[in-house]
This record gives sequence, structure tokens and C-alpha cells, in this order.
Amino acid sequence: MATNVKNNQAIVLHSGGQDSTTCLAWAIKEFKKVEVISFDYGQRHKIELKGVKKICESLQIPYQIIKIDILKELTKNALTDKKIQIKAGKKGQLPSTFVEGRNLIFLSTVAIIAKTHHIPHLVIGVCQTDYSGYPDCREDFIKSLQKTLRLAMDYPFKIHTPLMHLTKGETVKLMQKLGRLELLKYSHTCYEGKRLACKKCPACKLRLKGFNEAGVEDPIAYA
Repeated sequence: MATNVKNNQAIVLHSGGQDSTTCLAWAIKEFKKVEVISFDYGQRHKIELKGVKKICESLQIPYQIIKIDILKELTKNALTDKKIQIKAGKKGQLPSTFVEGRNLIFLSTVAIIAKTHHIPHLVIGVCQTDYSGYPDCREDFIKSLQKTLRLAMDYPFKIHTPLMHLTKGETVKLMQKLGRLELLKYSHTCYEGKRLACKKCPACKLRLKGFNEAGVEDPIAYA
């Protein structure tokens, strides 16, 4: 039986992108104390970690960036290998940007840290509505992993996915409702890791689609 569970605290997995920034704003409203963990896994758009720093410092939220090199050694994809072209997935195929096991490793790592600090709540910005077909963004994966983590560590973890059934447009509107739209100017979405954002990669296109649907101007600049 778990003891000293801090039910008013949560850890947010924050990439520095639009979705995780929205989740951070949501968590701040839902929990008394929030911390952030991010990962440097050799991503080509490592510039997103600068967004984590700016966003967390502006909110005075404690954050930690953990370096994980194993993903580059285990799998090939366009996010950890610049030689691979960024391509959207064709019918029946995953995009070249899918990183095998990423959310599995990230959530498992954060769960270990969370239990050490008696924090049961984990927050992640996955979504199965407007997504690229990544299997580790689906609700059934999250529910399964939550059960596995509980069994593995005998601890009452709860994985929160506030964006799971929202479109990108609805995600923009949620951030607007939370009164934190200004934070998105620090966020980074472009897979190319550029400022100005490329406007052409699948991530940029999906982000722009969401802002257009919401009728809100995207605060970042595009090429």
C-alpha cells in the first residue's frame, strides 16, 4: 500500500511544443504543485528544449531535462537521424518521424521519478484525434501503461491526457480558455528545428490547421 501520496502534485512531460505547453497550463489549474520533466533524446528539433526553459522560467515552474541516448541507438527515424527525410505516413504506414518506444520510455522514466517524490499524477499531451498515427498516442496504450506502471511499482499512478479527444483547433481554444495563449509564443513545433518555423513539415501544417480552425493567430513566426 502506497504511503505519503501527494495527490495535489503532478509532473508534466513537456517537450516544449504546443500540446505539452497546453497540458502544463491545464495542470497548473488542476494541481497545487506542478513540476516539469523534458527529454533530450537527440532530436533534430532540439531547439524545443529552449522553449521548455523559457516557458518554465516565465511560470516559475521547476523543470529538469533528462538526456537519453538509447533511442538513437535502437531505432531509425527522421527525428533522430537528419539523413532520413521527414515524410508524412502513407496509407497503412507510419510517418518517418515516429520514434519507436519514445512515450513508453518517457512515461516509465517519469514514473520512477514521480514515485521517488511520492507524486502519483503524470500529465502528457498525447492525442488520438488530430495525430500522425503514432500508436503510443492512443488512449488504449495510455490505459494499458498506467495499469502496467501501477503493477510494476505498486503505486497508484494516474496518467492524465487532457488533449486525448480534442482536435488541434479545440486544443487552441482550451489554451485560450485557460488564459495562457501568450505561452505558445515560446513553444516550438517545427520538425526541422528552425526559427522561423518551416511551415511545410507535417507538424507545422497541423499546428497551422488548428489555429485556423480556432480563428486565433499563431504567435510564432513562419518562414
